[in-house]
Amino acid sequence: MIDSVRKYYPEVTIIVADDSDKPERIQGAFIEHYIMPFGKGWFAGRNLAISQVTTKYLLWVDDDFIFTTETRIDKLVDILERTTLDLVGGAVREKTGMTTTFRHQISVEPGGEEGDCLHTWPGYYHTLEGFPHCVVTDGVVNFFLARTDQVQRVGFDPRLTRVAHSEFFIDGLGVLHVASCHHVTVDHAPKIKLPWSQPDQREKTYNEFRYPKSSAANVRLQHSLFYLKNRFQCMMKG
Repeated sequence: MIDSVRKYYPEVTIIVADDSDKPERIQGAFIEHYIMPFGKGWFAGRNLAISQVTTKYLLWVDDDFIFTTETRIDKLVDILERTTLDLVGGAVREKTGMTTTFRHQISVEPGGEEGDCLHTWPGYYHTLEGFPHCVVTDGVVNFFLARTDQVQRVGFDPRLTRVAHSEFFIDGLGVLHVASCHHVTVDHAPKIKLPWSQPDQREKTYNEFRYPKSSAANVRLQHSLFYLKNRFQCMMKG
């Protein structure tokens, strides 16, 4: 990932929050590498990373994304500069050639003393005026450019360790103005090997933490966060 970033953006600062078991030192110009306790989690890492950002905007990418000629961050900057948006997502291209924007809408239906109901479903509201490749929505894929102060304002719940993404946008509902654009892309190069290949131990450990299996503990944690913290009595996905 870093090599591909450097090819197109040689002087951009890369901030790495690393909670791996045996971290390998990442060195180079314009790189800040922060070592965390093992298995601390995605959202704790995001909080650490965004706390070190001093620029007006930050770009969020995963460690298995690859920049290409179509990863035009300047186009995303232009959108934020010319609108009141806080965050704009791009599209992630898989090895199959398919792209995903993961754009979805979020709403909360008042439910009285028993709590409210959370509704999420794929889709968007309308095309962004002046930008025909973009739409206004509530949540996007984990490749986005955002106003640093607004992301820091919402923050990431550190209790979410390995199962978290939409939760950030739910917490940001009513705070973040979000759009999704399909004409700015980044490639996805997942580290998962084909079933008949033999990954080494380091790859097995990475896959275990990067792509966790659902568990009763994770379900209970999400229920406690959503239902108690947000006073939800139900959650519906479309």
